[in-house]
Amino acid sequence: MAEPDEDFASLFEASIQTKRVKQGQTIEGTIVAIGAEVVFVNVGGKGEATIDVEELKDDEGALEVAVGDRIEAVVVSTEGGLVLSRKLARGAATSRQLEDAFHAGLPVEGKVEGAVKGGYEVRIAHQRAFCPISQIDIVRNTDPADHIGRVYAFRIIEFKEGGRNLVVSRRALLEEERRASAVDVRRSIVPGAVIAGRVISVRDFGAFVDLGSGVEGLLHVSEMGWSRVVDASHVLTPGESVTVKVLRVDEGTQKISLGLKQLTDDPWTRAATTYDVGQVRTGRITRLAEFGAFVELEPGVEALAHASTFPPTGGSRGWMRSVAAGTTRTVEILSIDPDKKRIGVALVEEDSPRAREAAPSSRSPDSQDGEAHESTGNKDTTPAEAFGSLADKLRGALKPREK
Repeated sequence: MAEPDEDFASLFEASIQTKRVKQGQTIEGTIVAIGAEVVFVNVGGKGEATIDVEELKDDEGALEVAVGDRIEAVVVSTEGGLVLSRKLARGAATSRQLEDAFHAGLPVEGKVEGAVKGGYEVRIAHQRAFCPISQIDIVRNTDPADHIGRVYAFRIIEFKEGGRNLVVSRRALLEEERRASAVDVRRSIVPGAVIAGRVISVRDFGAFVDLGSGVEGLLHVSEMGWSRVVDASHVLTPGESVTVKVLRVDEGTQKISLGLKQLTDDPWTRAATTYDVGQVRTGRITRLAEFGAFVELEPGVEALAHASTFPPTGGSRGWMRSVAAGTTRTVEILSIDPDKKRIGVALVEEDSPRAREAAPSSRSPDSQDGEAHESTGNKDTTPAEAFGSLADKLRGALKPREK
């Protein structure tokens, strides 16, 4: 009486395993028998499955497999046993199989034949399908030529008129894959991590960067360079690859803050050895305020020429007439406080003997090629470490766009 009990237990276990397999899952198995209409496949603990014998024949009708061969196929049904299909993934599906794929949500292969009004014509097996332009990719505004002739996996989102009217989506599958991998990507995004990404969009306040699998971070304009960036679009453009540093991750909102300037040294760390009280330097006037004029001595290092250091004019704002933003002036360093990132300066009269003693700033604001000028002073004036064209972009971003 033990054998019937064992057979029942085996059948029960096989039925349980069958329920654990889901439609759309890809599994492997070994062919154990070939019948007139179906092929029987041993899929291990999941039990035995069947697959249409026609799916395993070549274009001339000859079987491509034999007993003992291992095959990989997609589960199209779990009702009453496992039913497999291998040709769905190979793009040779019949109308019945396409309908099964539609109801099961299985992917099918298709070739993009050409662009049509509102989308693309896709060839799936021997049938035509339509893919709306919004469903061909996650990235918007792609060139149609990028897709024509390519073979992609699609999901059938509409099945009408017995398969004569098919609408498919590639984007649906891409979004599923992205959601699945986003979990792993987020694990790698921790404060201090340096990650390569792609600029999605540029706004007045900064740029959004795709860090992979649709996980986005914000690179605020204040974190783009040690110098004040006036226009973020002068530094980055959509679609551009960029390497950034993760500054903060808000676990509650999942917001990610990124930095670009943190990949280079803060120029203020060299201020104590670069500048000294009494030195005469050239600098660029960046902006005017009620209390004085800001002077850039090098990218990221600004000094203040207080209003009280200007010659008396008889009015509280009269000094502003003697200086203009964007001009290069000669200044004398009056005070330095590297810890508070403050340098006090006073303008030196142009063409005076004192002005002719001026040491150029570490990176002359008027230099168009970005080369450093040597200092005539005793202090170290080694220029800040640059990183190629990005440094050029940052320097250009400091100047407002011409109207």
